[in-house]
Amino acid sequence: MSNNGCWTAARLQFAHFSGIARASEARGRGSGVVLRFDRVRPARRQRFQPLRGREITPQFLDALLRALARWNCPVISADEVCARIGRSGAPGRFVCLTFDGGSRDIATFAYPILARHRVPFTVYLPTAFPDGVGEAWWLALEQVIARADRIALLIGDNERQFDTKTVAAKTQVFHFLAGWLRTMPPPALTAAIEDLCKRYAVDLAAVTREAVMDWDELGRLAADPNVTIGSATVSYPVLANLPNAAAETEIAKGRGVLQAALGRDARHFAFPFGDRRSFGAEHVAMAQQAGLAAAMTSIPGVIGPGPVDRFALPRIAWDGRQRSLHALRVVLSGLMPSAARRIGRNDNG
Repeated sequence: MSNNGCWTAARLQFAHFSGIARASEARGRGSGVVLRFDRVRPARRQRFQPLRGREITPQFLDALLRALARWNCPVISADEVCARIGRSGAPGRFVCLTFDGGSRDIATFAYPILARHRVPFTVYLPTAFPDGVGEAWWLALEQVIARADRIALLIGDNERQFDTKTVAAKTQVFHFLAGWLRTMPPPALTAAIEDLCKRYAVDLAAVTREAVMDWDELGRLAADPNVTIGSATVSYPVLANLPNAAAETEIAKGRGVLQAALGRDARHFAFPFGDRRSFGAEHVAMAQQAGLAAAMTSIPGVIGPGPVDRFALPRIAWDGRQRSLHALRVVLSGLMPSAARRIGRNDNG
């Protein structure tokens, strides 16, 4: 960790334990935070878990909601975030809960907790996935590497081989290959992941179907007025890798499919992956022109006083390995908004 990082962490701890953050709350200061999660499921014992940072346990979710209640911090919907941004003055202190990808464990493990606490939340869905035709390639890649001691594949015109005997080696290869796949246009990415899955007997379609809710499950969730289902394109591509016309189609068609399936308007959108490498200003303009209410990124930040673009809203992508909620309370207090980068991660690969 850099000296600057240590200093930021020390300041966070001081702000929490000294009471400065709570004093800032009492003076009426505060920031709004949109939290981003992917999966919610019980802790697993497997040593190789390259995506561990992208999931939380049900116990952590319950602890988070209990803490927010103790702090008198409202949990609000995506619609209410838009309303607060549209008013004059500061939007105030709040948390908005969002879940990307439509994972089945949202219905299995997260929803009972969220319903018990009676809090609103939003699920952002790639609409091809419930139809069984999407490709959760990052989950398939994890399975390929988990079951092999050596990985061979074509990168460019060359056959590359990777040693994956140890957990450390597996993790390093996973992040290297995930980063490589993220750079590809969709046809090339599909060809590469299908080649890998064929070589190592991983059923890509089955992996995706098992992980993601179907339309019946989504319909039951959507029947709860506290639940918002938003779109995240059709196939969850890196929009920056697409021609503009194809990116526009992904945004528009994702919304259209969702509206047809659920029988209601789909006003909310999240950029696939959502980091700075995955979309640009032209895609923000596309979201605005599509008539959406708002678009979420995964760029860390808070919603406080001052201008904010509804079509490029910041979110804190919570790192599931981070269990302490101290830093979140400091950020919510409005005292140290830059600390948002300390409690999340800007790594979606």
